[in-house]
Amino acid sequence: MNINATFLGQMIAMAFFLWFCSKYVWPPFMRIMDERKKKIADGLEAAARSQKDLELAQAKSTEQLKEAKTDAAAIIDQANKRAAQIVDEAKEQAREEGKRIIAGANAEIEQEVNRAKEALRSQVSAIAIAGAEKILEDSIDQAANEDMLSKLASEL
Repeated sequence: MNINATFLGQMIAMAFFLWFCSKYVWPPFMRIMDERKKKIADGLEAAARSQKDLELAQAKSTEQLKEAKTDAAAIIDQANKRAAQIVDEAKEQAREEGKRIIAGANAEIEQEVNRAKEALRSQVSAIAIAGAEKILEDSIDQAANEDMLSKLASEL
């Protein structure tokens, strides 16, 4: 192998090219590679943090869902108790209203019975007077009739 000027020129050119690349080309490539490496590491770290945050959020939402179910059950139970209480109050009011209506009806019946008795007394006394007039064939004085009627009514 002969080392001649061409080969020596190529070696110098290659050395210059390597020096130039290592001085001006390689550092920006390394900087770009380091930045890229850092971005990838940051992205992986962010993904890991996001995964942890997601797990925490899921755990928190599960807990909140349990609490909401418990609260809903308590509210439903309270509403059922209140509904039962309202029904009981309505029943009691209905009983009281029924008693009041029965008492009013009994009082009205008593008044009607008394009116009927009074009407019957007056009719009986009128019949008695009419019968007495027929027996006596004589009309008795009205004042005397009133006295007899009141005595007869008190006896009945």
